[in-house]
Amino acid sequence: MIETHCHLDYLKAEPLEEILKKIKEAGITKIVTIGVDPDNLDKVMELSNTYSEIYFTQGIHPHDAKEATDVEFNKIIERASMPKMVAVGEIGLDYHYNNSPPEIQRTVFEKQLQLACDLDLPVVIHTRDADEDTKAILKNFSSKLKRKGVVHSFTSTIELAEFVLGEGFYIGFNGIITFKKAEGVQEVVKITPIERILFETDSPFLTPVPHRGKENAPFYLPFVAAKIAELKNLDLEKLKIQVLHNSLQCFHKLN
Repeated sequence: MIETHCHLDYLKAEPLEEILKKIKEAGITKIVTIGVDPDNLDKVMELSNTYSEIYFTQGIHPHDAKEATDVEFNKIIERASMPKMVAVGEIGLDYHYNNSPPEIQRTVFEKQLQLACDLDLPVVIHTRDADEDTKAILKNFSSKLKRKGVVHSFTSTIELAEFVLGEGFYIGFNGIITFKKAEGVQEVVKITPIERILFETDSPFLTPVPHRGKENAPFYLPFVAAKIAELKNLDLEKLKIQVLHNSLQCFHKLN
């Protein structure tokens, strides 16, 4: 399995060497750790330079859009040719918290989508309580995005899921699907074709049942896979094989 979305630089419960050992024991061969703000773009790159199994992205999260400058955009451009930078992300819109003004979020999202088009890289998209604006912006860019990408940690409506699937994006599911009050996202899992699913943990957040209350980590990814297999009434090993293929298709530099 491939962990397609986590934040390794945020993990605190155990030393990273011990975490990486447990990840390997869980059958996870590659890990994508995500760039989100001006403070961690260098950190995720350095992790990938240190460990062979770690890959990274570069991008500014909507929470931090107000902090984005040409310094960060230039890092995305300069590092795009590095073999282990697999995507532009995490980018998108978050109107739930509005940590950055919505108009700035939209501008920074569009700027980074254009960078992904220019750099021929996929994107990692975050969207929360912003379905209509997410659709409107993606309509303007998806035809130019040759590599597409993933809408990660999906918690939106079936309507948005159908839209992004129709535009050629993958959908990333994590521990949220194991929660008791997750009927909505569980329905999205059921309607998402197996060929368009990615596994992720978004650790250290969103720890899956039965480990809620603990810090999340990529070695909990098997619980996400098992829940998707249950929801879709699929053989777990067949699902893992397909999702491994999906991960390599979405992030071509993982090959």
